Amino acid sequence: MAEECCETGGNIMILACSGGSNVGQLSNQAAIELTQEGFGKMFCLAGIGGHLGGFVQSARDVPAMVAIDGCEVGCVKAILEHAEIPIRNYLVLTERGIEKNKDLNLKGEDIQKVKAAVQSACG
Repeated sequence: MAEECCETGGNIMILACSGGSNVGQLSNQAAIELTQEGFGKMFCLAGIGGHLGGFVQSARDVPAMVAIDGCEVGCVKAILEHAEIPIRNYLVLTERGIEKNKDLNLKGEDIQKVKAAVQSACG
């Protein structure tokens, strides 16, 4: 099972914040929807943060990746740096005009904005 979770099948690896704010959940929801739509594959950031060998190695080896942080705290970036994984295609949602708050009732237009930003960052 861990092996299946670590495989990306050559797709874009999507690593998303899932923090306790709107921007964390927007990152997470965009990653879910992009995966369901066939644009990349959501990957387990917690496995990388826990320094689980297969997860870390898969993230180092993947040909294409996008990291999505909800805010400037940069938890996704910190996890990748700590695991010595090169950061490619990095987005911070609060730098894209989405204000951070505790309202977890996500707006469809914000999810679409995040998905478009991820697709644009990946070329």
